[in-house]
Amino acid sequence: MIHILKKFSIQLLLIFAVSASAVQGQILNEEVLKYAKALHAVDNYYIDTVDRAKLTEKALVGMLKELDPHTTYLTPEEVKEMNEPLEGNFEGIGIQFNIFKDTIYVISPVTGGPSEKVGIKAGDRIVRIEGEKVAGIGISTNGVRDRLLGEKGTKVNVTVKRPGVDKLLHFTITRDKIPIHSMDAAYMADDNTGYIKLNRFALTTNEEFTEAAKKLKNKGANSFILDLRGNGGGYLEQAIKLADEFLSKNNLIVYTEGHSVKRQDNYATDEGICKDDNIVVLIDEGSASASEIVAGAIQDWDKGIIIGRRSFGKGLVQRPINLPDGSMIRLTIARYHTPTGRVIQKPYENGRKEYGQELLKRFDKGEMMSADSIDFPDSLKYYTKKNGRVVYGGGGIMPDIFIPIDTTSYSEYFNDLIRHGVINSFILKFIDENRDQLKEEFPTVESFIQNFQITDEMMNSLGKMAEEEDIQKTKADTTDSTGEIKTQLKALIARDLWDMTEYFQIINESDKGFKKAREVLNNWEEYKNKYLMK
Repeated sequence: MIHILKKFSIQLLLIFAVSASAVQGQILNEEVLKYAKALHAVDNYYIDTVDRAKLTEKALVGMLKELDPHTTYLTPEEVKEMNEPLEGNFEGIGIQFNIFKDTIYVISPVTGGPSEKVGIKAGDRIVRIEGEKVAGIGISTNGVRDRLLGEKGTKVNVTVKRPGVDKLLHFTITRDKIPIHSMDAAYMADDNTGYIKLNRFALTTNEEFTEAAKKLKNKGANSFILDLRGNGGGYLEQAIKLADEFLSKNNLIVYTEGHSVKRQDNYATDEGICKDDNIVVLIDEGSASASEIVAGAIQDWDKGIIIGRRSFGKGLVQRPINLPDGSMIRLTIARYHTPTGRVIQKPYENGRKEYGQELLKRFDKGEMMSADSIDFPDSLKYYTKKNGRVVYGGGGIMPDIFIPIDTTSYSEYFNDLIRHGVINSFILKFIDENRDQLKEEFPTVESFIQNFQITDEMMNSLGKMAEEEDIQKTKADTTDSTGEIKTQLKALIARDLWDMTEYFQIINESDKGFKKAREVLNNWEEYKNKYLMK
């Protein structure tokens, strides 16, 4: 009898499930039919001819605007642009370039890339592409990319003016895959501390990190500064892999859950190469998504100390829905939760406009200057997994040690130099005129950092270039930015002579967050007892 009742109950459940599915399908079909009839009516009876594809696209955009701020529609072109930096490569000729005085100026060819292989050098000016004049025509960055990017194996002819060479040089470059690195810098901050800065979480991020970390550990690093400031995120699996490098086996890293998505837990393995090392993570209001997953996991397990300002607060999982024409809907399907259960996502119930202004409101409330301006209700209180410290949810990761935003050394004059591109133009001109001499005088970055100085003559030249752009110091400029300008100039020269690692080696020496991170790691037991214990 019980067996019969059980069988009958299962049949009822199956009938109910099928019926519910059929009802949902019928409702969906009715809604699709409603839109199709409306579009048919407009297409056949409207007073003027219409672009049906454009109308459909706008309808999609309008529908998705009613959902969360991170559910979006992307055109085929936007899909390609979105995927390039995350997939870790694009196809082109492999140069870093800038546009200086209406000319395409090669900052440096990518090491091992197509341009370097044929002999393109830093300082070269590209004046023609496929016979078309590209100097002195007001070409834009996008215009350069359109002409130089292309499928692997295709060829492009460029004509180059090289300083010190009378004749124009002609090159045929075969395009290839060009790697995009997600690591900006990796170097020894001191005898025991490795510094690694990541700008995104792409397909190659963890591979890049582990390679750099192993090299630093071979140099003596047993502590790490992981700089995620300004890192807007990327692939979830890369965030999980990176957190795994620091956490112990079976530590929960992150879990996702949504209305139609069952909870999925992600745990650390026993393969982390830095799990026995001390760690400080630098974050700020530009750290989002994958960055927050890593910082949240390290904080929740009392593994490391988080330094900086409250992170962005983007904790929604998007699933790509590919459409027939190559466009895409990035549909939010779940939320990220840190190991303690904290929701990373900040509120968005008041609409996209207010959501977009949230960072500005942080400035207005004084949150960027003082941690005391942030008030978390008890309902958002959580306790760390190992030591039971209080941490808060409700949007972003709040650091253990707060570092206010530094506005003391940035005058209006300095900001104008940057906005109008004067500093960039000065560096390009200076490097162009002095590259060989600088390389000979400073064969290593260590000798450059120790001995190179920004002279008064250089500052006067910069000032003259500023005056040509109608930029002058005013009496209202009460802040003297001379020191900051000199640091920026020296760092940019180092970048053009070597790479981004050397840029950050110089910039970080005056960075308050970086200096605090070194202080913490050099006095680990003191700070560990103060910030990681209950």
